[in-house]
Amino acid sequence: MKTIAIEEHLEIKAITDGINAAVGTASAPKVNPEMQTYMKNELPSPTVMQDITDERLPFMDKNEIDTQILSFGNASPQNLEPEYATPLSQQANDELAKIVAQHPGRFAALAVLPVGDPNAAAQELERAVTQLGLKGVLLKGNYQNRYFDDPYFKPIFAMASQLDVPVYFHPSFVPETITNQYYSRGEWSDLVSGILSTAGFGWHIDVGIQVLRMVLSGIFDEYPNLKLISGHWGEMIPMFLERFDDEFNAYDTLKQPVSHYFRQNIYFSPSGILTDAQMKFMLDEVGADHVMYSVDYPYKTPANTKDYMQHLQDQAILTTEEAEKIAYRNAENIFHLN
Repeated sequence: MKTIAIEEHLEIKAITDGINAAVGTASAPKVNPEMQTYMKNELPSPTVMQDITDERLPFMDKNEIDTQILSFGNASPQNLEPEYATPLSQQANDELAKIVAQHPGRFAALAVLPVGDPNAAAQELERAVTQLGLKGVLLKGNYQNRYFDDPYFKPIFAMASQLDVPVYFHPSFVPETITNQYYSRGEWSDLVSGILSTAGFGWHIDVGIQVLRMVLSGIFDEYPNLKLISGHWGEMIPMFLERFDDEFNAYDTLKQPVSHYFRQNIYFSPSGILTDAQMKFMLDEVGADHVMYSVDYPYKTPANTKDYMQHLQDQAILTTEEAEKIAYRNAENIFHLN
């Protein structure tokens, strides 16, 4: 069965070099020394992140992944000041388009945008889609502690709606004040605090809240065809859809119940958490039409990458039709890959 993995990351050396030349270490997140060591040891090296042919394509072939949709990992120019982010984002998108062109059918890509200047970001999204053939945009975390439901960023979403391309919301480092309040404790190590505030929990809560804020902002009433994608099975938010309806619907100003937008405008992927229970839950809550496959390569390379979709069919968790939707048909439709 054909397989499209929709959240697969890379870095591009020229862009990393450009970031370092522009702002040096100022672009790096502020983490404690233990966390720095952990990240160095546990995260893929720049060589792996920047690779296309030596490890990435063999991994795809071994695991029967036909296409990866590429997006920038940590070395993204998104959150730099616009004077740096704008030209580097343009360069990054040009480089992504070159990679896609060099490997027909194996890759598609999501744009990176200079979000500090939303009008420039909207223009770059239009260029990236209409001239370069990119398939949407990935937004990481927040910008200077401002969530993307802030009306300031509306030009980005207006353009995504106009172009009918999705916006993928991806976690990133949370503000230090939040880390100190929620995730730090003197009785455990700085490393535990660091993991708790990032991939262990904090990243996911943060971006899940951001997606919920997008719904409550009413943006989907303004742009009914706007599509968001939320990884890691929806960052824990789908568990509360009925609760949201119960608490918000009598008081918000939305045209539909909160849960409606999660089932109509938002799509979900596992981001390498290839598990049975979560898949069953998402099928119950949002249905197979709103789930797409992803591995989170090279941050994650699950041992069951190749067998996961077949396993779900063997266990009667997915029908053949549902498996095809999740493995590739939904992605082909949402990202206009046909």
